[in-house]
Amino acid sequence: MAGFISQESIEAVKSAADIVSVAGEYVKLERRGQEFWGCCPFHGEKSASFHVLPDKNAYYCFGCHAGGSSAIKFIQDMEKMSFPDAVEYLGKKFGVIIKYDNNGHAEYKVDKSKDELKDLYNRLAGTFNYLLTQTPQGKKAMDYIKTRGITPEVLEKFKFGYAPADKYWLQKFLLSKNYSQEFLNKTGLFSQKYEGLSLFSDRFMIPIFDEWGDCVALSGRVIPPADESQRKYINSPETSIYSKKKTLFALNLAKRSMGEKGFAIICEGPMDCIAYHQAGITNAVASCGTSFTEEHIQKLKRFAYNKETGTSTIYLSFDSDGAGKKATFKAIIACRQAGLTVKIIRLRGGKDPSEVLLKYGAETLTADVNSAILDNDYLLENLSHEFPVDTPEGKTNAALAFFQYIDALQTDMQKESCLEQLCQKFNLSQQAVLRDYNNREEAQRRTQKRPETEKKNQSTNQTIKIDSELKALIAVVADTNQFELMRRELTEEVFESPEAKQLFIALEECYEKGDLSFSSICESCENPELVRLITEKIMTEEYKVNTEQIVKDSIELIRQKDLLRQKDYIINRIKMLNNPSTAEEIQELNSLLHEKMNIDAIINSKKMN
Repeated sequence: MAGFISQESIEAVKSAADIVSVAGEYVKLERRGQEFWGCCPFHGEKSASFHVLPDKNAYYCFGCHAGGSSAIKFIQDMEKMSFPDAVEYLGKKFGVIIKYDNNGHAEYKVDKSKDELKDLYNRLAGTFNYLLTQTPQGKKAMDYIKTRGITPEVLEKFKFGYAPADKYWLQKFLLSKNYSQEFLNKTGLFSQKYEGLSLFSDRFMIPIFDEWGDCVALSGRVIPPADESQRKYINSPETSIYSKKKTLFALNLAKRSMGEKGFAIICEGPMDCIAYHQAGITNAVASCGTSFTEEHIQKLKRFAYNKETGTSTIYLSFDSDGAGKKATFKAIIACRQAGLTVKIIRLRGGKDPSEVLLKYGAETLTADVNSAILDNDYLLENLSHEFPVDTPEGKTNAALAFFQYIDALQTDMQKESCLEQLCQKFNLSQQAVLRDYNNREEAQRRTQKRPETEKKNQSTNQTIKIDSELKALIAVVADTNQFELMRRELTEEVFESPEAKQLFIALEECYEKGDLSFSSICESCENPELVRLITEKIMTEEYKVNTEQIVKDSIELIRQKDLLRQKDYIINRIKMLNNPSTAEEIQELNSLLHEKMNIDAIINSKKMN
């Protein structure tokens, strides 16, 4: 039930939360008489100008002028928290029981029911971590972790865990801890179809924490070798404490580093983010099964703010395939519209950070981050490959595409500078480009009135290849009842085709909204050419019969390709451990060889069938 934090509780937190203890967790403080001094945690400095007065419970920096008269204010500034969140945070930290009434100011409104759910998830994350690290049950998951090169430090940092194989263990365990069945039904931990059946069983568990360090959701990965009917990843549904569009994976771990470095790295998924952290790049976060949203941008804008430059900077680290490029462009526009500076990380020698780290090590990944390029340079380089810029038509289309980026810029000086850069890149007249930019809607219409033969040729050049992946997904669009089967057995990570990945994500979003209608799927799919292709195929007889068999056959082919990718990954890891010198390396090599043998056995059994 919602209430208000009482004034009595606010004063109790102010009294209990010692400013020296709180500030001392962020900066080393040196006593000088009755006062304390240290380097300011709010801005980078080498000499101590941060001053703490215990008797007044106050702090002040003579360098950047940050200051306040309570630990609550310090936490608000340091952690970018609202007042009620800071009171609750310090209340938990110093053992103050927060009381609620209806006489306080509306600013202090807090939903206590969310605390109960957060408490459960925090306890559960700890239980899964214990089962992984301290019990024989977790050995299989621990062996898997070693084959992925995850260090003990990273394991502890991210609080990885293991969910037992018994699908009903979780319900029995929580009921034994006096949680009611009514409460458990609202936690998002159990199947909506089968009462008591846990969503997570025999899986490597990745807790998802909010920005303040409370566990709010879980992601469970299947542990190889496993029954192929299992989905690779299972993620918590949205609850009162978990919203995908608002939550950023590892923000609790990365926010301080963002402030220190003056920029944030955003990745496509948790495993990419973990790879960055393992390489010592600790200002990386990831979205949780959704695209990069406006809510994500606003959070990062706060944490990645650089006081010296007065700007917030985002580094984008998305896949380099077609879908990744579209996501990068969309994120660039959204970030620029919000007033952020944007850079792009271009990975060398791998399609994602995990692969780069595995093949070349942390030094290469760090070098890739340090050599990130500005978004305008990235876009112009991409446009030079996307369009035939050695022709007048190609130059025109490239310029019109770049105008979308210029529109998103905040100042006339930025726009003028980028227009000049466009002219230099494609050898264009500034007067002509400026005229077309000022009349861009008319210029866009002119380019659309090209001969029908040209349109036909362009359409032919952009034809989307229908492989086994896309074929399965179009069949699902034709018969959405088959999506339950597909999402149970596949995740977006297994799709190599950019269009197939796009369509799967669109279907997943529609499924979560409870609307798998054809119009809803088309609206969620942002690729007009793909929508046209889907519409064309749905109108034919091709996908009106045997859709279930089409989906099953295609899933089998997709699994086969995924197994081969896993095998290649393991072979690369084995090559890196060519001459093991420690007991841990020998154990890891044996685990890798065993995993490769199991994958070979699965592949060979399929060939025989």
